[in-house]
Amino acid sequence: MDKKNVKKGIVLSVLFFLPVIFLLFLYPSTNNYNPLEVVKNNVLDIQNLTSANTDVQLEDHITVLTFLGKDPEALVVECSNLKELIYDKFQGFKKFQVISLVSKEAEEAASRLRKELTKYGDLKYWKFVQLDDSDTRKMFNSLRTSEVLDFNLATSKAFIIDKELNQRGRLDSRTKIEKEKGREAYPLTAYNASEVSELKNIMGADDLRVLFTEYRQKRKGEFNSASRRADDLKGDTK
Repeated sequence: MDKKNVKKGIVLSVLFFLPVIFLLFLYPSTNNYNPLEVVKNNVLDIQNLTSANTDVQLEDHITVLTFLGKDPEALVVECSNLKELIYDKFQGFKKFQVISLVSKEAEEAASRLRKELTKYGDLKYWKFVQLDDSDTRKMFNSLRTSEVLDFNLATSKAFIIDKELNQRGRLDSRTKIEKEKGREAYPLTAYNASEVSELKNIMGADDLRVLFTEYRQKRKGEFNSASRRADDLKGDTK
């Protein structure tokens, strides 16, 4: 290969990789101005529930919270989706945990479910917490959601709670096409664990990743708190 062809190859490589490198540098700074929004403040902590006989707490953790109720095994598909698409991806991140709330009488069923899930890997950062029915409802009612618990005190939805006991999500969850059509804004306050695409493409690929980026930037002193305060104010108007 002569020098002319070598030079041409180098120039083409530079032209190809420069835009990619630029986007890699741009993306973290973009996240700095678009944190995952606060949709509800002052979520109850497990430590404040009288029936919770555990040292597990939400404060100072990034938590994916689920409600499995009286029949945890009925939600084995949802839990398997969370294990594969969320837990396995984020379990190495500092202060990350999954908390599943189950009824007092569901201890054996919860144990069987946990055993089933551990076939596919360790659950060191996934805790099953037993509550009585009243405390389960209190916990659920402290969240912002249009969902309701079913007759088993369970739901297929998962919630993101940050270290300061704020529920995180999206105040405007419209797609680009929905915005172009003028659809009215609607929030995303919970994630459907039955929907693989929602866990993979929204909760995992975007929302949790952005939240971890926020806390990483805070540790480095790079987080833009002014934009966060603006988002907090939006959340308080809902």
